[in-house]
Amino acid sequence: MRRKMLRSFSLTLTSILSLMAFQQAAVAGPPLLCHPFEIGGARSLPWSGPAWSHIDKNYDTRRLVDDTMSLLTADTPVLVRMETLRRATVYGLMPILDRTVTTPARDTSVAVELLSRLKARVEDAGVKSNKKNALALFDYGYLIESYKQAGDRSQGVRLAGGVDGYAMIVKAIAQRGSDAEMELAAALAKHDRTRGHIDHLQRAAQAAQEGSLLARNLLSHFSDMGKTISELRANAAKN
Repeated sequence: MRRKMLRSFSLTLTSILSLMAFQQAAVAGPPLLCHPFEIGGARSLPWSGPAWSHIDKNYDTRRLVDDTMSLLTADTPVLVRMETLRRATVYGLMPILDRTVTTPARDTSVAVELLSRLKARVEDAGVKSNKKNALALFDYGYLIESYKQAGDRSQGVRLAGGVDGYAMIVKAIAQRGSDAEMELAAALAKHDRTRGHIDHLQRAAQAAQEGSLLARNLLSHFSDMGKTISELRANAAKN
């Protein structure tokens, strides 16, 4: 009897530790900010290294808004948009929060202007539903969620103003018809491992080809769920 109780306790403890490890992997840092996206040789904002905070310290952040807007063209792939907006958020907000990120940005004025410009682009698109306008909606929603993940101390949550950026990303996907890279963005924006999060992850993984940029980013951001796309698909299907 005692042996059975000890065995049961051991199994329970193992399960708890496994769950804790899973949750720790899931919240190892804000996924829209702390995990750079691989974009191959595509152009984005200046950067100096592989880490999330490896900014180019010589970059003049007074150019940030214009540079970001010029990079977000109709032909820019979604993954490149995601990395560009991640870098813009780091340049514009993270110096306020993290002193190791030393850019000239010492207030939120640049971050406020970028958000305003992207919002205006959505409003200019009106109620039209086409692929170009879907990108404007995606960019604004994605930046909103990036600001939220930057947190209260960076003032990102206040700047987001209670706007549901995730809902905008979902609407952009609907307007595009389908978009696996946007599905990845939605999964990372809704990073609570709920049903909605898993649904986005499954759709992104289902469309990813082994070795593609999308596949490499999926495996980088969800390393706890598999070393190959096949493993990731299988593990996501279990949830």
